[in-house]
Order: sequence, then structure tokens, then C-alpha cells
Amino acid sequence: MLMMAETKAAELSTETSNLHISNSGGNVSSQPNNPLSRKLNKILETRLDNDREMLEALKSLSVFFNENSLRTRRNLRGDIEKRSLSINEEFVRIFKEVTEELESVHEDVQAMSSCCEEMTNRLKAAKEQTQDLIVKTNKLQGEKFEPGSPALLMHILSRHVRSHQLEVRGQVAQAFLSKFQLSAVEMATLRSARDGPVTEDFFRALNHVKNIHEDVKILLRTNQQTAGLEIMEQMAVLQETAYEQLYRWAQNECRGLTQETCDISSVLSQAMEALQDRPVLYKYTLDEFGTARRSAVVRGFIDALTRGGPGGTPRPIEMHSHDPMRYVGDMLAWLHQATASEKEHLEALLKQVTVQGVEENMQEVVGHITEGVCRPLKVRIEQVIVAEPGAVLLYKLSNLLKFYHHTISGIMGTSVSSLLMTMDEFHMLSKKMFFNSLSLHASRLMDKVELPPPDLGPTASLTKTLSLLRDVLASHDSSVLPLDARQADFAQVLSCILDPLLQLCTVSASNLGTADMATYMVNSLYMMKTTLALFEFTDKRLEMLEFQIEAHLDTIINEQASYVMTRAGLSHIYSCVQQHTAEQGPLANLPGMDSTSLKTAMVQFDHYLASPDTLVMPQLNFLLSAAIKEQIFKQSTELMCRAYGEVYKAITSPANTYKEPESVLHRSPQQVQTLLS
Repeated sequence: MLMMAETKAAELSTETSNLHISNSGGNVSSQPNNPLSRKLNKILETRLDNDREMLEALKSLSVFFNENSLRTRRNLRGDIEKRSLSINEEFVRIFKEVTEELESVHEDVQAMSSCCEEMTNRLKAAKEQTQDLIVKTNKLQGEKFEPGSPALLMHILSRHVRSHQLEVRGQVAQAFLSKFQLSAVEMATLRSARDGPVTEDFFRALNHVKNIHEDVKILLRTNQQTAGLEIMEQMAVLQETAYEQLYRWAQNECRGLTQETCDISSVLSQAMEALQDRPVLYKYTLDEFGTARRSAVVRGFIDALTRGGPGGTPRPIEMHSHDPMRYVGDMLAWLHQATASEKEHLEALLKQVTVQGVEENMQEVVGHITEGVCRPLKVRIEQVIVAEPGAVLLYKLSNLLKFYHHTISGIMGTSVSSLLMTMDEFHMLSKKMFFNSLSLHASRLMDKVELPPPDLGPTASLTKTLSLLRDVLASHDSSVLPLDARQADFAQVLSCILDPLLQLCTVSASNLGTADMATYMVNSLYMMKTTLALFEFTDKRLEMLEFQIEAHLDTIINEQASYVMTRAGLSHIYSCVQQHTAEQGPLANLPGMDSTSLKTAMVQFDHYLASPDTLVMPQLNFLLSAAIKEQIFKQSTELMCRAYGEVYKAITSPANTYKEPESVLHRSPQQVQTLLS
């Protein structure tokens, strides 16, 4: 076709070129015998509709001849030749591939021919070797057996032997059939399970099929491979059919377990044990069980919330929505009981399953069953928390959620569960809101600092905050959380309440005098200490408060000692003794330190010794603790005795030039200590 297109195109190109040249010259003769006229007439008279070859040639030419110009007309022949060359090269390439395939087929045929020839030679050799035996056998069969002849005896013996062999073969065949074939009853049992219930006989028949499928592998190691393959294929078909029927039955049984309390039959448990050999069907059946139980749990939870138990006992949980702790506690207790029940149902279902990972499967299914209650539980707990029930209730709710999270996780295991995630989420939310409430309370305290009352006792805001702390710690002690979790929460609670309280007390007492400030701080710290002493995990905080109380007690003791010394007449004398140096000369020469002044001071000191209880700082009467007051009085008295001892030592010293110092200080330090003790 391309050659025809090439020829036609060449003629067309030549005639078109000649026509173009002739027309451009304008001297063409119009005579009828002019060759150019004849060609033109021939072209014009040509009927292309009837010239199929011309049409096909032009059609092939139209594929690559796109532009009718002088250059393309001149290069038309070359383009056609290039196209023809490329087509021929493609043909050669394809033909080469065909040739290679044919050579490969030829090699295979040669190999098959060699194999057939070898087999023919073997058959021919075997026939030649057995030819003599066949001839002798035919000869013996043609002989007539005479009575008493050896041939007759041999014939009888051979018949007996053949009879025994047939009997043995029959027994072997019967044993073979009983071992590698199902009985009619077993086949009927497997077929009847399609429409009827599954019974114990079904599982015995299925186990027999499995045993045959395993035992038939022995035949594959012998020369009975054909029979072994047929039996294996037959048992495989029976197995798949039986498993499919068992799966359908178990699926329908699981779909019916939608009551709040369900009874797992032993047959269903056996079905799950059998289905573990088919992991996909086993998984689908577990999913069906989980879906059925999930709807039952959700329905039971909604009924417990809105309708209560049978006959109205117990009452609906929604009836206690005004009591946040009981409301949330009843919901979580119901879910705890439901989770434990579903775990027991699942254990009864899978008690005979020995496949690896059954515990993980149980955790996953229990998580799927309880997932449906997450939404109604979440809505109701959100309502309780958003209502802002107070810091103490928020803390109790947080502990309650944490406890049930810990308890239910012991049932469901470590797998990721929507129920556990929901409980943990609201535990963290309530805990966060609790600490936010404490922080807000502390910030309110600092916004408006309350001045100490006239009696230097705790302020009303301090008392209120300590009451809040007492309630929180009481609920913390009654919590059933693990010890480590309670201890971690306790430290954070104390930091949120005690630290702002200490700061509040410091700021509140900043404008007081030394004794008043120390007394106020001791009373405030004592209140904090007595509050914390009732609870566990407070040793470190109590120790810190004790240190702060001791620091302020030192201030009060010094103030009390100074107060007594001033009123007992020893203040000026003790000050001079403390500040006296050798460069100043004898102590008796200092102003106010002569014998007369000392005797006058000692008269005043004797009045103090006669009734030491009268010289008590007014601030000591404001102390809340009698033990602290007694401690201050005792230690301040010791300071007085020590100060008198130093004065007595200085007065009786010869270096200070006092005449008859015993007449000035007529009581020794031991006598003073005895009078004050």
C-alpha cells in the first residue's frame, strides 16, 4: 500500500509541478493532442470514489503529509521512503521476537520428544524382560488339572492364598475407609447444621475431619499420593463448609445476646474454640458479640439512669443529680459492675480458646462494649463539673474518678479504652478546676489583705481558708486512691493553700510592732500547725511551720525578758555591764553605777522576785497556746537569771572597785534562780 502511495504521490507531484510550470509560462498550446492537456483531462476525469487503491494511498499519505507546499512536495518521496524504512525495521524487530519464541517452543518440543523416546525404550525393555513369564503363565493356564496332580494342588493352594489375601485386603480397605472417610451419620450431622442448631455431634464430626486432614499427609509420603491428594481435597472442602456453617450459627447466637444478663452456652464456647483455627471468622464472631453486648450495656445504662431497677428498685440514678458525689459515684459504680460482668461473659465465651493473644482480644472487646456509654457519661459529668460545685466537691470528684479509673483498668487491662480515656479526661478536668479554685481563692485573699484583729489572733480570712483546707484534707484522707497518688496530690494541695496563707500573714503583720507582729505570726502559724497535725503526709510542712514558730518565739522571749528587766530595774545596769570596757576604768565610776543607785535598783528587783508573775507582757495574754506561753515565760526567766549572773559577776569583781559588794547585791545568782524557778 505504501509503495502504491509512493507511486501515486510521485505522479501527482510530477504532474502538479509540470502544471505549475506550464501555467506560469503562459505559452501552453490548447491543442487537443498536447500531452499536458491529456494528463489534465485524465486527472479531471478520474473517479476517485471507484479507485480504492487511490483512496487507500491518499489515506495513508494524509497521516504524515500535513502541509501542501513546494518543500513538502519535493521531499515527499524521501518522507515515504523513510516511513517505509521505519515500518520495515519494526517488522524485523517483531519478527525477531517471534523467531525467538519459536526457537524456544522448538527446544521444548525437542525435550518432550527425547523424554517420550526414553519412556518408549523403557517400556520395550520391560516387555522383553517379562515376555518369558507371560508365555509360561499362558501355558500353565492351558493345562488340564488332573486329580492328585501337583498342578491341581498348586491351583488349590493358590486359590486359598488368594482368598486370604482378598480377606486381608478387605480388612485393610475397611480400616482405610474408617480412618480416612466420614461415616454417613457424620456426613448427615455436618449437613444438618446448615438449617438446624449445632450440637456436640457436630464438633466430633468436625474434629474427625481435622484429624483425617492431618493423617492424610502420611499418604503423601508413600506411593499413594493420588489417593492422598483426593482425600485431602475432599476434607478441605468439608472443613471450609463446616467452618462457614459454624460461623453463621455462632454469629446468629451472638446477635441474640442483647439481654442485660446473658447466658453463654457451652456449645457457643466450643464454637469459639473451633473457630480459632480460622482467625478471620473468629475475629468476626468476636466483633458480633461485642456489638450485641455494647447495645445491651448502653440500653442498661440509660435504663439505670432514667428508669431504675425492676419495680423501681434501685431508684433511677438521675433522681440523685442534686447530689454530685452520689450522682457521679452511682454512675461509675454501675459502669464498674457492668464492666466486670462483661469481662466474665467474655471469659465464659473464650474459656476454651487457647490461641495466642486471647487476653488482648478480651481487652479489646471489653473496650468496644463499654465505648457506647462514654457519650451519656461524658454529658452528665460535664454538667456536674461546669456547675462549679466548689473546691472540696471538685477534689472529691477528682479522687472518685481516679479511683474508678484505677479499679476499672484492673479489669480491662492496659489496652487503650474509650471509657478509661473519658474517666481520665474528667479526672484531669476536675483536678484542674479544683486547683484553679484554690488559686482563685488565694488571689482573692491577696487582693484585699485583712488587718490583724486587736487580740492578735488569726484573721477571719485565715480561719475560713484553714477550714477549707481541713475539708480538703479530710476528703483526701478518706480517699481510696493508692498511697503514692494521694501523696503526690497532697503536696500540691498544701502548696496552693499554705504558701499564699504564709504570705498573707506576713503582709498583714508588716505594720505591727515587733512584739505584736511576733505574737500574731505565732498565733497564725499555730493555727496552721494544729490543722495539719490531724492528717497524714504533713511531716515536712509541720517541721517548716515549727521552725517559723521558733523564730518568732525567740523574738517574743527577748521582748519579754527586756520588758521584765526594764521594770525590775536591771535594764540600765545590764546595759552598762555589757558595754563596759577596761579603757573606761572601774565600773563604779560610771554614771548611775554607784553603790547607792545599785541598791535602789535592787529594791525594785526584790519586788519582782517577790511576785514574778505580775511582770508579763500584754501580748502574752493573746497567745492561743498555753504551752507556748509557758515556754516563753520559762525561757525569758532563764534570760533574766543569766543577765543577773553577769551583773553579779561584774559588781563583785575587784577591778570595778565596789566596797562591800555583798551589801549591794545581797542575793547570789543561785538564790535568784531558785526564787524564779
